[in-house]
Amino acid sequence: MSFCSIVRDFRESFGALTKRGFEVRISGIPGLSGHHRGKSIGSSSELHDRPVIIQQSKWASLPPELLRDVMRRLEEDDCTWPSRKDVVACASVCTTWRDMCKDIVRNPEFCGKLTFPVSLKQPGPRDGVIQCFIKRDKSKLTYHLYLCLSSAVLDETGKFLLAAKRRRRTSHTDYIISVDSKNISRSSNGYIGKLRSNFIGTKFIIYDTQPPYNAGTLCSQERSSHRFSSRKVSPKVPTGSYPIIQVNYELNVLGTRGPRRMQCAMHSIPASAVEPGGIVPGQPKELLPRLFEESFRSSTTTSFSKYSTTDHSIDFSSSCFSEFGGGTLQDGDDVEKERPLVLRNKAPRWHEQLQCWCLNFRGRVTVASVKNFQLIAAAPQPASGAASEPSQAGQAAQHQTRSSQPSSSSSSNHDTVILQFGKVAKDMFTMDYRYPLSAFQAFAICLTSFDTKLACE
Repeated sequence: MSFCSIVRDFRESFGALTKRGFEVRISGIPGLSGHHRGKSIGSSSELHDRPVIIQQSKWASLPPELLRDVMRRLEEDDCTWPSRKDVVACASVCTTWRDMCKDIVRNPEFCGKLTFPVSLKQPGPRDGVIQCFIKRDKSKLTYHLYLCLSSAVLDETGKFLLAAKRRRRTSHTDYIISVDSKNISRSSNGYIGKLRSNFIGTKFIIYDTQPPYNAGTLCSQERSSHRFSSRKVSPKVPTGSYPIIQVNYELNVLGTRGPRRMQCAMHSIPASAVEPGGIVPGQPKELLPRLFEESFRSSTTTSFSKYSTTDHSIDFSSSCFSEFGGGTLQDGDDVEKERPLVLRNKAPRWHEQLQCWCLNFRGRVTVASVKNFQLIAAAPQPASGAASEPSQAGQAAQHQTRSSQPSSSSSSNHDTVILQFGKVAKDMFTMDYRYPLSAFQAFAICLTSFDTKLACE
């Protein structure tokens, strides 16, 4: 018997154990069998006297060692989608199977595979990249992220991952990010974060519904820019917004032609994560947070509220960006530990024959566009200059990269392309990311390139 047939047999057997399919036959008791279901049961003594017969599946008594071996071999064989859905099916059977699958299936950082929904917020692989593509729909103002199922650049068959919808406001633009492709809104159960830009599209802040590891050290979010009524937001949907990434595009004051200059301050990822032996702390164990009622009961034990019916989003004045840019820094040794990772775009080179700016996308980008970019880790900065404005920090990082000659190990770590994004068709773009970014973070950063930038071009 093949593993696929075993899994199908598992699913069929345990599928009958749902709330409606679970059959409990109590012989001889009227009201619980046959057409007498709606009648009263009778005295309680009859319940104790009658034997209770429960029908169980033949797989219910499967030895745990054999079950673990089957799941391990299934995980090794089904490496790609759509066959990998059998691994997800095993984890959906019951709590015991789910816990066993979590122990066997490793994070994308180590296996390079996206299996469960929580993988969308976990770092990508260290030794490779995860290839994805984005499809844009200008009429609906939506963007859909898919996992590539083949190496072909223009292959539109993929596994759906995330969706985003653009909403233009009076003073800013919002991009709502959801795992539900049909209901992209903050009231949806699939809402996991958002992206907000200023009016001219030069500054962006990415918000996550789940708090990062250093949520207590981030800037205070006392000022609320918008309040949602209880009728508009479902009580089971978390509306907390935690700023985890700040993306800045350098202003083109002189109007000279050239590529965009951008930098990303990853406030949820320390700079030590890209160093040898570095890690990304605070990785989530579930994609969607707990329900509102559960969070409310546990909110008394935490000093940083996780959910709130108020949207504590930062407005886009210069003072707010200054506070957000330097809010994570402290005095002493904590400065080095809490210094956020800064990503900057890799500078392209001018091609004399083609008369254009060029970057080596290794065949993953085929159409020239100002939206194309590659992000690498910026060189570390001294502690005295870390609390300055984000734009000044990015300029200092670029200046230090040009003037200094780092060691070979440090240079290899900071020259690795962490995220690349480029155009391959009219409304189709490729997105390749790796550690320490997650699919959610990479997708949100790429959305900033779609927004109109009046002062950058």
